[in-house]
Amino acid sequence: MAQFTAPDTSSLDRVAYLVGYPIAHSKSPSLHRAIYSALGKQWAQLLCETTDLEAFLRHMKSDPKCMGSGVTMPFKVAVIPHLDELTDEGRTIGAVNTIVFKTGQNGSRKYCGTNTDCLGIRDAFFNNVAGSSYRGKPGLVVGGGGTCRAAIYALQEFMGCSPIYIINRDASEVEAVLQECHARGLGENLMCVSTTEQAKSLTPPGAVVSAVPDFTPRTEDEKTVREILSFFLNAEEKGPLLEMCYHPTPDTEISRLALASGWQVIGGIEAMIGQGLAQASLWTGIEIDDRLRDIARSAVRGQMAGP
Repeated sequence: MAQFTAPDTSSLDRVAYLVGYPIAHSKSPSLHRAIYSALGKQWAQLLCETTDLEAFLRHMKSDPKCMGSGVTMPFKVAVIPHLDELTDEGRTIGAVNTIVFKTGQNGSRKYCGTNTDCLGIRDAFFNNVAGSSYRGKPGLVVGGGGTCRAAIYALQEFMGCSPIYIINRDASEVEAVLQECHARGLGENLMCVSTTEQAKSLTPPGAVVSAVPDFTPRTEDEKTVREILSFFLNAEEKGPLLEMCYHPTPDTEISRLALASGWQVIGGIEAMIGQGLAQASLWTGIEIDDRLRDIARSAVRGQMAGP
């Protein structure tokens, strides 16, 4: 158990936090510090690596310097009952990665949960693929975890993909995703693709989000998923694939497979940058432009290249 210890904020004017466990490897603080430094601000995001969510929330609510917080595993769902309201993204996806402060009618502070992971996925496509339209084309998500839900939201709501195919080694995870999405109004035109024969009867996807760790398929289910993905990638029409896995390296088996098949691979760092920039804008009101995006990208890539 990692108890909560309040970070030292004495050198800062304002601070955002990132709560989760384990998070020592997170690149998020370097992204935020680079943005705020570029604006001449003594602001930062600080890690709160803890398993005690309630202790963190008490500190966050009592800290006069705090302007908001990021939330990562294992708290993206657990934090929801502690919040006053959710945005459409947070409610529909069923997971929160960002806490924003709002002022209530009587002047009190309200704690709002949202999900900027879907914004990061959207921006990864929109900022890295020139002149491509996805509306009406199928989308494909590889995986069945929390990122899968954010990817479905981004593909459906922002990019207009339809239908959305889901492939995953664990059928029960996909069933849970389908049930949750139906309950939250995202279930229309979702389809689990479980065999290569089924894939052959479908229109190939125009955009793919890979939301699984990097691994070599060993079980029969894992091999089947990789075969289905390979079939889709070898279709005549190519498109972009967003490889969400970038730690410890963005050079994954799936990214190599996509490149060899003629697809454009977008690194997951782009989605990470997009969601972080969206957080910064929500917390501070700053407008995100290409200059700040380039500064954030350089900071994160510099940290990844470091020792």
